[in-house]
Amino acid sequence: MNAAVRAVVRMGIYTGAKVYFIYEGYQGMVDGGSNIVEAGWESVSSILQVGGTIIGSARCKAFRTREGRLKAALNLVQLGITNVCVIGGDGSLTGANIFREEWSGLLEELARDGKISTEAVKKHGYLNVVGMVGSIDNDFCGTDMTIGTDSALHRIIEVIDAIMTTAQSHQRTFVLEVMGRHCGYLALVSALACGADWVFLPESPPEEGWEENMCIKLSENRARKKRLNIIIVAEGAIDTQNKPITSEKIKELVVKQLGYDTRVTILGHVQRGGTPSAFDRILASRMGVEAVIALLEATPEIPACVVSLNGNHAVRLPLMECVQMTQDVQKAMDEGRFKDAVKLRGRSFEGNLKTYKRLAIKLPDDQIPKTNCNVAVINVGAPAAGMNAAVRSAVRVGIAEGHKMFAIYDGFDGFAKGHIKEIGWGDVGGWTGQGGSILGTKRTLPGKYLAQIAEQIRVHNINALLIIGGFEAFHSALVMAKARDSHEEYCIPVCVVAATLSNNVPGTDFSIGCDTSINTVVETCDRIKQSASGTKRRVFIIETMGGYCGYLANMGGLAAGADAAYIFEEPFDIRDLQSNVEHLTEKMKTTIQRGLVLRNESCSENYTTDFIYQLYSEEGKGVFDCRKNVLGHMQQGGAPSPFDRNFGTKISARAMEWITAKLKESPGKGKFVTDDSICLLGIRKRNLLFQPVTELKKETDFEHRIPNEQWWLKLRPLMKILAKYKASYDVSDAGQLEPVRPQRGTQEEPA
Repeated sequence: MNAAVRAVVRMGIYTGAKVYFIYEGYQGMVDGGSNIVEAGWESVSSILQVGGTIIGSARCKAFRTREGRLKAALNLVQLGITNVCVIGGDGSLTGANIFREEWSGLLEELARDGKISTEAVKKHGYLNVVGMVGSIDNDFCGTDMTIGTDSALHRIIEVIDAIMTTAQSHQRTFVLEVMGRHCGYLALVSALACGADWVFLPESPPEEGWEENMCIKLSENRARKKRLNIIIVAEGAIDTQNKPITSEKIKELVVKQLGYDTRVTILGHVQRGGTPSAFDRILASRMGVEAVIALLEATPEIPACVVSLNGNHAVRLPLMECVQMTQDVQKAMDEGRFKDAVKLRGRSFEGNLKTYKRLAIKLPDDQIPKTNCNVAVINVGAPAAGMNAAVRSAVRVGIAEGHKMFAIYDGFDGFAKGHIKEIGWGDVGGWTGQGGSILGTKRTLPGKYLAQIAEQIRVHNINALLIIGGFEAFHSALVMAKARDSHEEYCIPVCVVAATLSNNVPGTDFSIGCDTSINTVVETCDRIKQSASGTKRRVFIIETMGGYCGYLANMGGLAAGADAAYIFEEPFDIRDLQSNVEHLTEKMKTTIQRGLVLRNESCSENYTTDFIYQLYSEEGKGVFDCRKNVLGHMQQGGAPSPFDRNFGTKISARAMEWITAKLKESPGKGKFVTDDSICLLGIRKRNLLFQPVTELKKETDFEHRIPNEQWWLKLRPLMKILAKYKASYDVSDAGQLEPVRPQRGTQEEPA
């Protein structure tokens, strides 16, 4: 929430508006007085890394009555406030909408009672309201992610990772209860991210006889040498009769039926706390800026809106339609229409549930129709967090679709040498939380081994290939496409899934692994900034990885509140450096004590990290001192973030479905020669797209290994505005309100 507060305050001031804090939620609006205070630029300094909200939040009974809202209206009118930005859940947003609809009536009543003048009624005739959804449950219809959800997932996954090690040692079963009274999002996504054995959700109760099915599943997993079981329960879990299923009840069942050593862990309010994740900070900063623009463009005719996220695209939706839909879910659950409830939650929730079921529950072999196809999976390029989750997902979906799955070890080097083994369902158990690449990966391209690799494809009779990796994975697919002329073995469907911390693969907005890296960058920046608290004024110069791609430096800068981020995509010269130093010097004369400057490792041949450090040190003499830090390979390691685990799992499952569909198109040993049989699967704005690599070749700068156009450069002015630079922000993408339910008949697949 703090990132959103900061963005609203600074964007508001930047547009020339007066911005006020209302402390303690609606209670503060009703009480007025010292609860409504003008906010300055520095009021929101150094709050990005703080959890919760600095302006407080409270449930308020008074605001639910007309008398309460009358007081609130008076307090706002006296300060001339007619634009309100509300960050909260569906209750807060519904309240805001009622307030907006009653506004002119409330003012007339205040004028009749002589509390305000008739001029004031004319001048402040209508109230604009824009909402942002802050809720850890992700229970609001219309947005893919609410502010706070990703951070809550971080807390849950940290706990699960810790529990996994103890459960592994003692062969225990753990029942974990996570938050979500009416919404199972956290339970579902954390189950997906850790490969839980069973999950209980309010929206999708287990079928009759689940007790026995669950126990069979747990004992089967134990028989497969799995030393632990994890069961995740949403606190609002119910059965088909709407009776609660509690974590204690599940524990008793497992102990009674199976006699396993079973422990219950209730996560509780841990999930609300802690430092916000990088994803949440970037999301909230984007939404905050979007909210201010929406307020500036609002008119009495346009209904109140919420700014939300659709895929990777900020959109505005009618507030009341979203609230209505959110309430419809609850209604469907109360009436036992669970299929409708899951549908109303949205495509993303539905997709998560479908993927979880496919990956968690293996059908007996005799129930899977065999395709007699062999599909191989390979990792290429540098290791990235989340690669293993993607491999696990591909292997399991492939087996569920009836293929024989093969793992290729050590990239194309290993492929040429025949390091290829069949891989089974149980072999990939517990892979989602592992960093790096278990299969092993190399940067080698297939070019120099074309004949040997073709030979291995023939020997192992490989009918399709899934390549998970970075820029080299994309490049390899191009090499293979070209090799089809000389080696017919390469005439098989090939799908590339991008996995690299640099996020420099054309055809996709995100690659697996970049979220984990940004979190590392941001956590380190937080620590480094804190190391200077209490000392004199200090500026830190921090070098990030990413090759020539400035994604990590730019987005890390946005999430950590940097003053500048130097990247290759935006050339800079000595005058820019000079003006950045002057800017920081001015800033340091206020109450601001610390500066943060990020530099991408290849942004300039001559303006090295050392050069920039020395320049800042010399020019800042007497005002601030400098320290430098090269983050290096810690950005590549570590356990994958929840986002990367899920993104890897879902995108790789989708890639396997595409491979299956391709293999069905051409039964027998048909040759695939068309461009659309070698594709890269990526997210673009709000769609999931399979794009032929030969087409993507046209939009790629091979010398610097980056796409010619990158979406995140549009967010660059945002970082500058929030750091108090004059910058122009392109709002052409913003705009009209959209319907909440997608138009039927659109062919696109949502991201």
